[in-house]
Order: sequence, then structure tokens, then C-alpha cells
Amino acid sequence: QVQLVESGGASVQAGGSLRLSCVLSGYTYSTYYMAWFRQAPGKEREGVAYISSGSTYYADSVKGRFTISRDNAKNTLYLQMNSLKPEDTAMYYCAAGRGVSGTAFNPARYQHWGEGTQVTVSS
Repeated sequence: QVQLVESGGASVQAGGSLRLSCVLSGYTYSTYYMAWFRQAPGKEREGVAYISSGSTYYADSVKGRFTISRDNAKNTLYLQMNSLKPEDTAMYYCAAGRGVSGTAFNPARYQHWGEGTQVTVSS
């Protein structure tokens, strides 16, 4: 059974940095494409960053501030978040998928989701 466990969420001031981690267990990590999504209260879930074997992709709102990476040896996905803004406040979820084509942030491409880690940015 595939499991995703996120960590690293915290409360920080605007301009600060955080690094989120997501550990995948239960299957061969390197065969998955993975992404970070976030959902703020009262808003729809949105894709933040995506990584596959050869490429990365970012939402315009985080481009230049966030970096997605993966360590296949540790079965871990990361999201380095710099220059945080209050509008980055949300629950952040990692997601893993295999074998479904489509756009990077189409939730239907992802079979496995973590339970989320909260990021709160104060001004």
C-alpha cells in the first residue's frame, strides 16, 4: 500500500523560508511523477510544483521562489519555499501518480495523496 507522509509545515513571517518533505513508501518511488498542491480556506486546491523523471513545472505564483526536488535514494520529495508571502498560507499536499497523461496539475493524474502539512505565513 502506497503511503505519502508530509512534514515541514510551520508558521513563519513573510520573507521567510521553509522546506517541506514528503516520504513515499510502499512502491518504487522513482517510477512516479509527483507534485505539490495546496489549498487555502475557502479556495480550490491548486497545483504548486511538479516533477517527473526529466522535468519540473511551477505555478506562476511560485515561480522563482519555490523549488521542487526529489531524492530517489531516500524516496523523498521536497519543496523549498523562499520569500514566502501571506498568500502562500495553505495546507500543502504531496501527490504521486503513474501512467495517466495530462497536464501537470490535473488532480486526476494522481492516485496517491498525503494528508497535508500546514504552512502559515504572517505579514
